[in-house]
Formats: sequence, C-alpha cells, structure tokens
Amino acid sequence: MRAARIHELGSPDAVTIDTVARPSPAAHELLVSVEAAAVNFPDTLMIAGRYQTTTPLPFVPGHECAGVVTAVGADVTGFFPGDRVAALAPGAFAEYVVVPESSAIPVPAGVTSAEAAATWVCHLTAYHALRSIAQVRSGDLVLVLGAGGGIGLAAVELAVALGATVIAAASTIEKLDAARARGARYVVDYAGGDVREGIRAAVGPGALQVVVDPVGGPCAEPALRELAWGGTYVTLGYASGEIPSIPLNLVLLKGAVIKGLEIRTFAQHDPVSAARDRAEFTELWSAGRIRPHIHARYPLDDTAAAMAAVASRQSVGKTVIEVISSEPHRAEGDS
Repeated sequence: MRAARIHELGSPDAVTIDTVARPSPAAHELLVSVEAAAVNFPDTLMIAGRYQTTTPLPFVPGHECAGVVTAVGADVTGFFPGDRVAALAPGAFAEYVVVPESSAIPVPAGVTSAEAAATWVCHLTAYHALRSIAQVRSGDLVLVLGAGGGIGLAAVELAVALGATVIAAASTIEKLDAARARGARYVVDYAGGDVREGIRAAVGPGALQVVVDPVGGPCAEPALRELAWGGTYVTLGYASGEIPSIPLNLVLLKGAVIKGLEIRTFAQHDPVSAARDRAEFTELWSAGRIRPHIHARYPLDDTAAAMAAVASRQSVGKTVIEVISSEPHRAEGDS
C-alpha cells in the first residue's frame, strides 16, 4: 500500500510517500481501507518533534480517518467487512490502517467519508470537554478560544447544541465568521486587540462559566481572569506552541476549576462518561445536527502541502486528505 511517512523529524517537507506492507488486524482490530483522513494540528507537532509524546521513526502520521472495513480480527464482534466507519488510530495517512474496534464508530447514512473524517476526533473531543469535563448546562456563557480551528469550531457548534451562549475568540475575520455561522452569539478578534477587553466589551467582566482552550499561549491567562466565581477552565492543547504558566492565586481568588482532557486516554480513565458521551454525540450526528466545516481537500500525494497549511494556521475548520481521490486540492466552504 501507499502511505505518507516521516523518516526524520522536521517540517512538513519531511513527508514522503512510500510503498509499504499492508498491515493485518490483530484479534480486536479492524483493517480499514482509508477513503479520507483529517489533518489535525497535533499531527504537525508530532512530525516536528514538539508533541507531548514521541513516536519511533519512521512512522505514518495522522490519527483521524474514515473508510470501509475490509477485514476484522478473530475477536471482533461489532463490525463486518463492508461497514463504513470513522476511527481514531495512528497511521491514518495511508491507503489502509488497523484500528482498535473500540476506536471505531459507524458512519451515519448520508455522511460522506470526508465529512466523517473531519468530524470524529475534534467533535468528540469538544463534546467530552463540554459535557463531561466542564459539565456545561443550558444558559451557561462559554468562551471558546481558537474558535476557527477544528476543535474550536466543533466546540462552538456543540456548546450551542447543549443550550449554552457562546463567545468565540479567533485571529481572523474569516474564522470569526465561521464561528458565527456555527451559532456563536459574540466574537472577539484577539489579533486586533486585547482579548480580555474584547471579552468584557462583549459580555461584561467576570461573566464566563466555562472557557474551552485548545490554543494555550498568551490568551490563556486573560481568559481565566474573566471566569465567574466557581467557573471551569478546560485545557485541550497548545496550538499556539506555548504552554501557559498560570498564577495559582487566580484559581484561589476565583474558586476556579482547571481541568485537562487528552482524547486518547479519556475512555481509559472514565469509561462510563466516555460511553455516555459517545452515545449522545452519535445521536446528534445521526440527526444531522453536526456538520464539519471543511476548508480544503488534498490527495494523498499532497500530504506535505496539507500538513503545511494546517501548521501555518491557514485552515478554517478542517483540512482533509482524500486518499482515494487524485484531484488537486481546492478551498471551499462547508462540504
């Protein structure tokens, strides 16, 4: 099979397209013929050697894909060859990938593989953050930082679905427009001014019940300062490239709760909440209430270009690699 691979850490230019052996599923695994895979910002950090964990070289990047089951392991009971699935598994930027049965989900009827690949990881991460970590309730005022990215836009959409009022913060007008289209009532352009003043101008001082932060960096502390007493701050990642240092006296004075979420291990640590969230999320998805914003699509041969676009924060929403497509990439609105 053909696969994108990294032989040495560096920029997206280090990606090569190689011919490698097709994997075989173990007892609890599926072999999936990949039709589409989504590029997420952590993928770019991994190939640069800047992610929290390291992967032995060489490796196939990518963790989010959708396609068709072509073979199943001996102990798999929930899937069969021919099933369409979305999955979270390493090595997604390839023609085939092995996926743990527990990491796959059926794709609802009417959802394309590109849409499925662009939905699963970011939307489920955002749903866990809102539902289980922050325990968002109807009427809560929720600030989403990095609201133009994959997780950010998903958090805007899902917070609205949970009945929250959303204030979206992002770095460009295009990203803020996308957040408005997903239901954000207020927006803050943090590239054009003081993020704390922008929040206060929109909703008043100390009004936030929840902050969802996949960005980190210099916006984190100002956002924390605008939490209401007893509010919750959820840290999901550091797309800015900077892990913030938070003065703990702010947590004390505000009675605030700071929680982290790592999507790959959440189900291991809290299987009950993970199962409930997945069921609720699947119901929303099947009902057509979730639809990703796909910014651009690339063929597998252009994986390096796709990753470069995400690394440079050019993307609004999700960037997708269409493994079975040979057409050149194109920018678009919602797919």
